[in-house]
Amino acid sequence: MKPDDELCLCFHVSWRKVLNYLRIHKVKHASQLSECYGAGTGCGWCRKQLIRLTEASRLVPPDSQDVEGWLAENSPAKQAYTEGRKKHIDEGHGKPPSIAKDQQ
Repeated sequence: MKPDDELCLCFHVSWRKVLNYLRIHKVKHASQLSECYGAGTGCGWCRKQLIRLTEASRLVPPDSQDVEGWLAENSPAKQAYTEGRKKHIDEGHGKPPSIAKDQQ
């Protein structure tokens, strides 16, 4: 993934926004990331990644100069991530908010 790719596909929240929020607000629980533009409050697909990022950033915080390198080690491939979300929704595990229906 690249920093400006979307982590929360429902609310178009980028990996960079989430990582900066983690760094600035010293997040201890992934649920706190809902305050970051609503990340994780839509279909639920990104919640596992939010948990992983929260834990990973606590162990080894991303260097603001090497966000791409940090993401390469701590994020999935973009295409697989997007396809996984579609499958998640198709199987009835989550429903995107009405404003994101065009994202299905």
